[in-house]
Amino acid sequence: MNKEIIGAEPRWESESNVENADSVKLIVEVVSTNWRDDRYNKFRDYEEMGIEEYWIVDYAALGARKFIGNPKQPTIFVCNLVDGEYRMNQFTEDTAIVSPTFPELSLSAEEIFALAL
Repeated sequence: MNKEIIGAEPRWESESNVENADSVKLIVEVVSTNWRDDRYNKFRDYEEMGIEEYWIVDYAALGARKFIGNPKQPTIFVCNLVDGEYRMNQFTEDTAIVSPTFPELSLSAEEIFALAL
């Protein structure tokens, strides 16, 4: 959440709801068997809402091969909003994650997946 803006959200304190996309700095979705929701629906919705950064974390390699490769492997996608459209960067194994929201982040995809076990 954007601490500088969240205070202006009228329903944040009482309902934990936000109405302004600028209040949200990052959304992280962990893929489950409904990976199509994260890949298609939420991707589209968050892009339309103007969410600056969206991560799709497929730690169990459940997504389609067209997204995570063949053979399937655990993958993190970092989507960044550029001119109203997401640009996707794929991270696997020992590739260091690059995040505009967390420029100091110093973790690889493999390290993040190890933390989840």
